[in-house]
Amino acid sequence: MSSPLPSSRAASVLDLAPVVPVVVVDDLADAVPLARALVAGGLPAIEVTLRTPVALDAIRAIAGEVPGAVVGAGTVIAPGQVGDVVAAGARFLVSPGWTDALLEAMRASGVPFLPGVSTTSEVVALLERGVREMKFFPAEAAGGTAYLKALAAPLPQARFCPTGGITPGSAPQYLALPNVGCVGGSWMLPKDAVADRDWGRVEALAREAAGLSAGGTCR
Repeated sequence: MSSPLPSSRAASVLDLAPVVPVVVVDDLADAVPLARALVAGGLPAIEVTLRTPVALDAIRAIAGEVPGAVVGAGTVIAPGQVGDVVAAGARFLVSPGWTDALLEAMRASGVPFLPGVSTTSEVVALLERGVREMKFFPAEAAGGTAYLKALAAPLPQARFCPTGGITPGSAPQYLALPNVGCVGGSWMLPKDAVADRDWGRVEALAREAAGLSAGGTCR
């Protein structure tokens, strides 16, 4: 079974590793070996996006067959998806955005969640609702490190997992910010490596990503 989170707070997701792999599983047969490679490389928190027909089964397989993995569900955009992914074994939830109905469903699930934001007003609205840990998406398109740096002074209580357009070169700049706990990315899962089932290459790239560290007060 997958490892438990250190606590029930979303902050524990932010602190598991500096990088959360964002995974799109097209072939269910790839789910377990791919996850094993990521965990072996030092990236235990794995976000499986709900973008393919096999996503739920992939979450179920990883949760049941990959020791050390903390598998979560990404691209959660409807309240009705929450129960399904938690039943499949998701240990955390990530959304690209949020509504009150979706937020209520994620909160009621009992597992950590990272609602997506891209504006200051959305951040303030979540803080008003008692949520301090968020996904910043799409990170590069929404203003990148400059935007997050600007948010740190007036809204220091908010912590982020920026995702969207982040590369091995830009990741350290994000992780150096005091309000960033980790980043999401898929660069450790190049399409050709997955197509060739070159899990050794995936593990090596995961190990490089795991070697990054967050700055400021986040880690």
